Amino acid sequence: MTISSSLNASVAGLNVNGTRLATISDNIANSSTNGYKRAVTDFQSLVAGGGGGGVYSAGGVRAHSYRLIDERGSLTTSTNPTDIAISGRGMLPVTAVTGTPGDSALPLSLVPTGSFRADANGFLRNEAGMVLLGWPFGPDGNVIAGARDSGESLRPVRVGLGELAGEPTTRIDVALNLPATATEADASGEPYNLSVEYFGNLGTSERLEMVFTPETPAAGMSNSWVLGVLDHAAGGEEVASFRVTFDDARGLGGRIVAIDALDGGTYDPEAGEIAFEVAGGPMAIALGRPGLPGGLSQLSDRFAPISISKNGAPVGNLTAIEVDRAGVVQAIYDVGLTRPVFQVPVVDVPNPNGLMPVGNGAYQVSPQSGSFLLWQAGTGPVGEMLGFSREESATDVAAELTRLIQTQRAYSSNAKVIQAVDEMLQETTNIKR
Repeated sequence: MTISSSLNASVAGLNVNGTRLATISDNIANSSTNGYKRAVTDFQSLVAGGGGGGVYSAGGVRAHSYRLIDERGSLTTSTNPTDIAISGRGMLPVTAVTGTPGDSALPLSLVPTGSFRADANGFLRNEAGMVLLGWPFGPDGNVIAGARDSGESLRPVRVGLGELAGEPTTRIDVALNLPATATEADASGEPYNLSVEYFGNLGTSERLEMVFTPETPAAGMSNSWVLGVLDHAAGGEEVASFRVTFDDARGLGGRIVAIDALDGGTYDPEAGEIAFEVAGGPMAIALGRPGLPGGLSQLSDRFAPISISKNGAPVGNLTAIEVDRAGVVQAIYDVGLTRPVFQVPVVDVPNPNGLMPVGNGAYQVSPQSGSFLLWQAGTGPVGEMLGFSREESATDVAAELTRLIQTQRAYSSNAKVIQAVDEMLQETTNIKR
C-alpha cells in the first residue's frame, strides 16, 4: 500500500509539472503578444494521512492554474492614434458584433489594450475583429451616457473617414475702440460699420453687419451709441439693436457703463454678452462687462477693430481620429474643426483575476470577478486612456526560463521515483522465485 501510494503520488507529480510546463510554454510563446496576461500554475498537497504503526501513505499533489489579469505590462508608443492602452486599472469595452442603435445591450467583452482601425463600414475594430464600444455624443455636443452598471447605452464606435461636416457659429467675441469725438455735439453723426463672418447651420459663410451710430447731443458729449445688428442671411434686415453708454470718469474713461436692449435682443452684464436670433438660430456676441476692460471701448478719435474671434467652422473633410486621456474619440477635419463623437469608458470589476478568458486576449465578467462598472477614464479607481500606445505582454521571459528549469528538474525527480518504485516492486516479485 505504501509503495503503491508512492507510485500514485509520483504520477500525480508528473501530471502537475506537465501542467506547469504548459503554462510556461504559453507564457513564453506570448511574450510578444500585446496585452497578454501571464498564466500561473500553483501546486496543492493532497494529504491522505498516515496509518498506525508508523506507516505513511503518500497523498500526492494537484495543480491549480489561473491568470494574473491584474498584472500590467509596460506601455509602449506606436504610430497609430487609435492604438489604445490604459495607464492603470481597468479595461476597454468591446463586442464581437456591431448591432444597430436600436439594439438592446450588445455582448460585452473586455480587452486590456487594442490596435483599433476603421473597417470598410467605419467601425473601429482590433486585430481580432472586435469592435470598440463607447457612449455617443448627441447633436447638442453632450455625451449620451447611461447607467454605469449596464452596457445598454454603449454603441459601436463608428467614424466615416472622408465624410463632410461643419459647425455653426453660436458665439462671437469682439474687441474694438469707438472714437469718443464722434459723440460730440458738432460731430457728423455718421455710423461706423464692422462686418463679421459667421458659419450657418449648413456650413455656409454668412455675414453680420454691426452698425455703430453715435448719438450727438445739442451740447457737450453724449458718450452713447446705438448698435444695430444686421443679418445678411435674413436678407440684411436688422435683427437686434442696443444702446451702449460709456464712462467718462477719471480712471474709468472709455469703459462700458451700460448696454440696454432696444429691440430684438438681450444683454447679460455678468457674461458681457448680447444675445439675439439670426436666420439659423441663437447667436451671442461678447462686447464686455460694465466697468471692466476688454470688449468695446470709447477713446480718442479712432475707430479701431482690435480682435474678432468666433466658434464654428466651415465644411471640411474628416481626415483623422484621435483618443484623448478622458477616452473621448475626436474627429479631426481639414479645416481645423475638432468634434467629439464618442467617449470610451473604462470598465472595472472588483476582482480582475476572476474574469473569464474567452480568447483573442478578451475576457468576460464572471461570478468570481463581480459586476462591472463603467468609469470615465482617469476618474475613480481607473487609469487614463492613452492613444498612440499599447500595453506589452506581462511575461518576464527570464523568470519563465527559470521556472522551466525548476519544472524540468521536478519532472525528472518524479520520474526517478517512479523508476525506483518499479525496481522495488520487481524485487518484491522476485521473492517468490
